[in-house]
Amino acid sequence: MESKREKFKRLAEARTNKIIDMVRLLGNLSSKSTYDYSDDDISKIFNSIEKELKISRMKFSCADNDNSKFKL
Repeated sequence: MESKREKFKRLAEARTNKIIDMVRLLGNLSSKSTYDYSDDDISKIFNSIEKELKISRMKFSCADNDNSKFKL
């Protein structure tokens, strides 16, 4: 039986490696001789990625606070 730690480690490694591979593929689009893009395009791409990274990091920071209930 796989422990919670082992499951986290297995999934985190696989998902992180997938993300790294995708970021590398994104970097392959940087060739101006092959592709046409603007600085605005690049800003939109990386702003979106950075936003999602911040949201994901916050989920780990606030994971323990999710059990709070509304009270008057």
